[in-house]
Amino acid sequence: MARIVGRVARSSSLFGFGNRFYSTEASHASSSPSPFLNGGGARKVAAKDRNVQWVFLGCPGVGKGTYASRLSTLLGVPHIATGDLVREALASSGPLSQKLSEIVNQGKLVSDEIIVDLLSKRLEAGEAKGESGFILDGFPRTMRQAEILGDVTDIDLVVNLKLPEEVLVEKCLGRRTCNQCGKGFNVAHINLKGENGRPAISMDPLMPPPNCMSKLITRADDTEEVVKARLRIYSETSQPLEDYYRSKGKLMEFDLPGGIPESWPRLLEALRLDDYEEKQSAVA
Repeated sequence: MARIVGRVARSSSLFGFGNRFYSTEASHASSSPSPFLNGGGARKVAAKDRNVQWVFLGCPGVGKGTYASRLSTLLGVPHIATGDLVREALASSGPLSQKLSEIVNQGKLVSDEIIVDLLSKRLEAGEAKGESGFILDGFPRTMRQAEILGDVTDIDLVVNLKLPEEVLVEKCLGRRTCNQCGKGFNVAHINLKGENGRPAISMDPLMPPPNCMSKLITRADDTEEVVKARLRIYSETSQPLEDYYRSKGKLMEFDLPGGIPESWPRLLEALRLDDYEEKQSAVA
């Protein structure tokens, strides 16, 4: 079930013209560059002249990347995951790679300045290639990041994906990666019974093909103790962020009803994109 919280529920909606979508409440204010952004910051673009600028929030393991990636393909906008940006920077050569390696090896969090700089460079590179709009996954994670982001661009909508904690734990514990092809899978078969007004949730495993089966590995930190600690920390830090976007009328809370087959069409309906997907399929 989706709940659009705040002013959006009463007075705002998303309209689509061709391949461009925007919020009726998107600001057309001029740029106010953040001091953390490379080159003084990216300029703001009027909402009518660009595609969607959405953010996906949600606990670890909820499926932000999966749904953000699908919407990215549907709407023709880049899916930008800050975790991927950090991994790409780590794999490169140079001072930043060395600095990130030291931070990660010490178990510290990557600073806001580094994250925002990586994101700024990615947005600038995309703009140079003619990209318009974005779907952010994994950013912002803190109030400070949200405020910095708000200084340089207008976020149209924040989608907060939700699942019960016991489902999130099972999903995280079921994650597997093929150490040869690098693809991710999930061996958990989730069947949460509905009780006390809570709906039942069923999710089939995402099993690998036979050639990957013997090459599956589990992340070292995907233990029940670590996963629960991760969820607890996320819950504590995300509440102010949710309140912030709720107060702006931009937060849409979406309770995932199950796996992708059940959740995807309902998410499209909540975003008022169900007809859009049908039209795109007809054109294709």
